[in-house]
Amino acid sequence: MTKPHEDNGKRGAVAALACPDVLQWVLHAATAPADVAVRLAQLRRDRVTRPAILIGTGTCGLGAGARQTAEAIAKYLEVGKIEADVVEVGCIGLCSAEPIVEVQLPGRTRMAFEKVTADSVGVLLDAVLKGQVPDAAVMGQHRHSELTAWPDVPFVDEHPFFAPQHRCVLANCGRIDPSRIDEYIAHGGYRALAQMLAQQTPDEVCDLVEASGLRGRGGGGFPTGRKWKFARQAADEQKYLICNADEGDPGAFMDRAVIEGDPHRLLEGMVIAAYAIGASKAYVYLRAEYPLAIARLTEAIAQAKQVGLVGHDILGCGFDLDIVIKMGAGAFVCGEETALIHSIEGKRGMPRPRPPFPAVRGLFDRPTIINNVETLANLPAVLGMGAEAFARMGTATSKGTKVFALSGKITRTGLVEVEMGTTVRKIVFDIGGGIPNGKRYKAVQIGGPSGGCIPEQHLDIDVDYESLKTVGAMMGSGGLVVMDEDTCMVDVARFFMDFIQRESCGKCIPCREGTRRMLDALDRITRGRRHEKAFDALERFQSIMGLPRLAQVIRDTSLCGLGQTAPNPVLSTLRWFRDEYEAHIYERRCPAGVCPELVTYRIDPETCIGCGLCVRKCPADAIVGTRKSPHHIINEKCIGCGSCLTVCRAGAVIKE
Repeated sequence: MTKPHEDNGKRGAVAALACPDVLQWVLHAATAPADVAVRLAQLRRDRVTRPAILIGTGTCGLGAGARQTAEAIAKYLEVGKIEADVVEVGCIGLCSAEPIVEVQLPGRTRMAFEKVTADSVGVLLDAVLKGQVPDAAVMGQHRHSELTAWPDVPFVDEHPFFAPQHRCVLANCGRIDPSRIDEYIAHGGYRALAQMLAQQTPDEVCDLVEASGLRGRGGGGFPTGRKWKFARQAADEQKYLICNADEGDPGAFMDRAVIEGDPHRLLEGMVIAAYAIGASKAYVYLRAEYPLAIARLTEAIAQAKQVGLVGHDILGCGFDLDIVIKMGAGAFVCGEETALIHSIEGKRGMPRPRPPFPAVRGLFDRPTIINNVETLANLPAVLGMGAEAFARMGTATSKGTKVFALSGKITRTGLVEVEMGTTVRKIVFDIGGGIPNGKRYKAVQIGGPSGGCIPEQHLDIDVDYESLKTVGAMMGSGGLVVMDEDTCMVDVARFFMDFIQRESCGKCIPCREGTRRMLDALDRITRGRRHEKAFDALERFQSIMGLPRLAQVIRDTSLCGLGQTAPNPVLSTLRWFRDEYEAHIYERRCPAGVCPELVTYRIDPETCIGCGLCVRKCPADAIVGTRKSPHHIINEKCIGCGSCLTVCRAGAVIKE
């Protein structure tokens, strides 16, 4: 048995790549000698000589119990004295189906199983190792032209979650062992880099990326090639590249999954970008809250240095690049590029006025290009397929694919990669499986705290940079949080405004004080009458009346993108869900029944059996009544906690 990450003599292939022939390995894999071709096929698992068991051990998988599953598999193989390779891979994308285990037998296609817990390992492996398909948990099998397919088992690419997707950035996630550079190379990794260094000048690379139409995937969508040219043209011997992996949006986990599942793709993209702009040093600004991503990227950098793909004289072309990981402390504002630069320099993460832009004067006052993980991870594909082929994907102004983290009130959560121009309806209902429990769709929050909501009437809008702006939303980094009919949109706006207010660096007054005033206004309309004093009711109306004007002032006068987009969640929900705001303001009622102080409870005298449970559990002593007689709630004392509703066995408590 081979345990996860055990050497088993195979890591010798990595050391073998350290010779000058590595360039030929990467460039001419298709015409390699027979022994090399066999080795490549083994690394791609085109052929296996004994069972291979792959376990998704990304953060999502580990959270679902993948570590316990892996231990149970190891024990099963040990007890049964079964020789098999156990491989830990990244997230395949369907997080709601974790832990995911895939099994490949010699000569047969790889078969995937969902929700494989430790106690179900034995039954699963008993069947598969005998060549049988288990009765349950089958997610599908992977296609392979040279291997025998399992009869009557659907293919993974036909699964409703994967069928509409176009996986480019996520192509290797869940397929390769992220701890092995040779597996990445066997799947075509570093080929685009090698060809670029051998055949193209930095200016040609900038032109190619600009022609591809690749735009920054971190928020604003600025054309990547054009951005690079600003730094390329800057007259300075020292230039820097920064990978922004400070993924701070609530509900976003795309960068983490890419780094955990395919770290070498990011490294290849970084070397390509650094070569194009003339940078000799690069930083990965990575959240300290991502320990697994940090570990896998650290290991990947060490391996790439060992074989001459990072460091001094890369592939013998005279180009040097040192890559350093800088861990962030979780400050949302450090996602803004000038604040991020200050943090790397050892200063407090606070934005500065622009211009000058970082491409002209950035890190340590030198020309600096900042791209996020997804932008850089696109580069091997852009160079590999060519500008024209890449530009054929997507829309007229938004090229390529986009990775989204689909979460919230949705049946199938996970990582989704679709072509630009795919509709929100297709993502939510076809890929995500729609809203569970028969609930009605209300909205999807896209772009995190800086984004906006897309209501039901705009479900058919195309997901691209320009279309989203027409409904008051923005692409952002790619978080998609789905909300159903039980969601209070005022509470959603309040949540995001509270997040933004706490994450504001406080440097500029419009953001620091303006977001506080907006949060205060939202707090006031979600309060009941019982806490009002003196002129509170008047201030309540005045603050709401001034929200649009206050939002515009914050937008126009804030220093950085955090403040300039801070009002978006409020303006977006106010635009599409004005009726909910009016119910809160004029009727002091929360239609979704979420805001505690605006929720009222009553006891149905016909149903109440007078057991007294509600009386004992009420923290405000707001329920009166005698035993075996109907009880009554005193609304003036009720705090809306819902304890009475929870404990009532007779179903007599009614929420209104």
